[in-house]
Amino acid sequence: MRHPVPDPVGPGQESVWDYPRPPRIERVDARVTITLGGELIVDTADVVRVLETSHPPVYYLPIASFREGALVDAVGSSFCEYKGAARYLDVRGGGEVRERAAWNYPAPEAGYAGLDDRVAVYAQGMDVCTVDGEVVVPQPGRFYGGWVTSWVVGPFKGVPGSMGW
Repeated sequence: MRHPVPDPVGPGQESVWDYPRPPRIERVDARVTITLGGELIVDTADVVRVLETSHPPVYYLPIASFREGALVDAVGSSFCEYKGAARYLDVRGGGEVRERAAWNYPAPEAGYAGLDDRVAVYAQGMDVCTVDGEVVVPQPGRFYGGWVTSWVVGPFKGVPGSMGW
């Protein structure tokens, strides 16, 4: 799929093809929960999301909202040309550990200060991640951390053939 055709947008939906590049941060009025190992590790309404062309939103939650011990520094880092250097975190809950299942930007680049002291979590590997009670579907591919809900339409970066998008 070299040149994707955006999916039709229904009432109350938004297309990831209308999202900007460079990405934009926005505060959202939503409650987000994450459960791992049968344990609720975060339940917060202090939520921001990052919107970027072709990607479902990535939700960033305050580190302080996670259950104590749920986030542990992990090995490795990556770099985003917009947001800066990211560090990875292991996620723990209910006796389970998901290695490098979360990340944050300890010193985000200018324009992304709203991500300071916030963390994003890969939905794959968690028991359940919800936004306003809706169970999210992980963004396709193992590298991307977007959360797909019924109000976001694609096609989404990460599907086979999307490398050149």
